[in-house]
Amino acid sequence: MSERDPDAELVAAVGRGEPAATSQLVARKLPRLLALALRLLGDRMAAEDVAQEAFMRVWKQAPHWREGEARFDTWLHRVALNLCYDRLRARREEPLADELEETEPADRPDIRFDAQVRHANVQTALAALPARQREALVLNYYQELSNIDAAALMGITVDAFESLLARARRNLRAQLSEGDGGKS
Repeated sequence: MSERDPDAELVAAVGRGEPAATSQLVARKLPRLLALALRLLGDRMAAEDVAQEAFMRVWKQAPHWREGEARFDTWLHRVALNLCYDRLRARREEPLADELEETEPADRPDIRFDAQVRHANVQTALAALPARQREALVLNYYQELSNIDAAALMGITVDAFESLLARARRNLRAQLSEGDGGKS
């Protein structure tokens, strides 16, 4: 690995039991882990449980972490994804988007309502996608991972990831068109 892992020193400090490092790591990683789990599971409490369990694994692994084998962020996302998959398998159902995220406050209620409807439509369409396509979109758009990092996280080649992402976009557009009555 040619670049230094930006989290290496922080993880080492967590491994040594430094409370400030632990707080800093949680502050740095928790929002993205929660967003990932919430988008995949559609349930805030389940997402919080996944994030908590992922951090429990961090505390256990931090003393043994060796820089260079994998980027810490990639490993942490993989742990969170696996925990989400476990929950989805246990449910044996597709995730439902039953919770709207807060939107930016607007002056006019009709603008706020339109934004909430659009958000709900996207979340419903996202939940209707096959799991691997949904995962590709979430990692790329919502988690803002590069195609290279997302492909590594999913255990596929970059070409395979890009193909999966293209199919996911087409299917998402189709879902949104159907939900829009074909108006799009």
